[in-house]
Amino acid sequence: MNALRVAAVFRRIVAQFRRDPRSLALLFIAPVAIIALLGWVLSSQGTATTRIAVVNESNNLTGAAVATRIQTALDGQPGIAIDRTVADDSAARQALKDKTLDVVIVLPPGFGTQDRTIDLMTLGLNPTGEASALPAIQKALLGAVANTAGAVLPTLERTTVYGSPNATQLDTLAPVVVGFFAYFFVFILTGISFLRERIGGTLERLLATPVSRAEIVLGYSLGFGFFATIQVAIVLAFVLGRFDIPALGPIPAFAIGLGVRTIGNPLIAYLLVLVLGLGAVSLGIFLSTFARTELQILQFIPIVIVPQGLLGGFFWPIDQLPSLLQPVARILPVTYAIDGLRQVMIAGADLSSPQVLLDMGVLVAIAAIFVTLAAATIRREVA
Repeated sequence: MNALRVAAVFRRIVAQFRRDPRSLALLFIAPVAIIALLGWVLSSQGTATTRIAVVNESNNLTGAAVATRIQTALDGQPGIAIDRTVADDSAARQALKDKTLDVVIVLPPGFGTQDRTIDLMTLGLNPTGEASALPAIQKALLGAVANTAGAVLPTLERTTVYGSPNATQLDTLAPVVVGFFAYFFVFILTGISFLRERIGGTLERLLATPVSRAEIVLGYSLGFGFFATIQVAIVLAFVLGRFDIPALGPIPAFAIGLGVRTIGNPLIAYLLVLVLGLGAVSLGIFLSTFARTELQILQFIPIVIVPQGLLGGFFWPIDQLPSLLQPVARILPVTYAIDGLRQVMIAGADLSSPQVLLDMGVLVAIAAIFVTLAAATIRREVA
């Protein structure tokens, strides 16, 4: 082994990175920025206010006394706001749907005489985020009713307006996984493919023809969008479908597909993911005009994709993010895709739902904006 040749290769790599400030930024600045963003979000999780209402449907003195004690106990808890305007179960459910309440404590009929069950009702669209506020509420509840409901402590049960409180983690994360990973892989496919078109000279030859720049971008968008359509169909079919394979000799039985249950129409979920994927296509075309190598396309991942995973509702509800980050989260396409998919797959919403229409409209608008930006960027680059 020749030390001089090894040193020559070493100097070449150092010189190559020294001339590529974007790679240096990816190596040194991007990890710090992402960790700082994650730390910022995590450190603010305890500051969100949980809005609670207590509904007494027991119609007896024991239930009324317990409801009063619960409200008194929760009044002194930090981060908890009591809403005393909600009087019955139907009003509580509507308040949860309107997102003016986070948790409703329900004393069911017969509480204190026939049973000692207290229901903790949440919306059910984001069970992971909703469950984060329950431990403090449960502790306050048990302390409030211990001396009133008798020697036996009541049983606390979780109920939801949508979905099931016993849903698996896979059921609750399926809308997030489908939206985020479809967006991620379509973006990578489009960015690298369009970059190869530019490097190979195909794009410049097209620009020398009478074809306009807008027509070029739209044509590329439709071409890449065709494969994005197939990819989205495969991903959604794998997540929602399940095909059981029986044991074959030494090979044990196994299943292809996750078999996630969806209450809503799978075609509407497919349409939402498809529109998100078309937005990823236009974004990939736009950002690829700023790259010179495939590595530089990958450098956009910590800038464009990772923040959407942290802020788009993947791990935490938007309203639990720091106040400065909430407006950022509300302009990200993944935020609207995840919300729309939850509305369809968990709540069973359809195209008559104003929320689904809003999510769909925002995704379409974002895709159109990036198509326009891509056409403008190409014009500036070759002019």
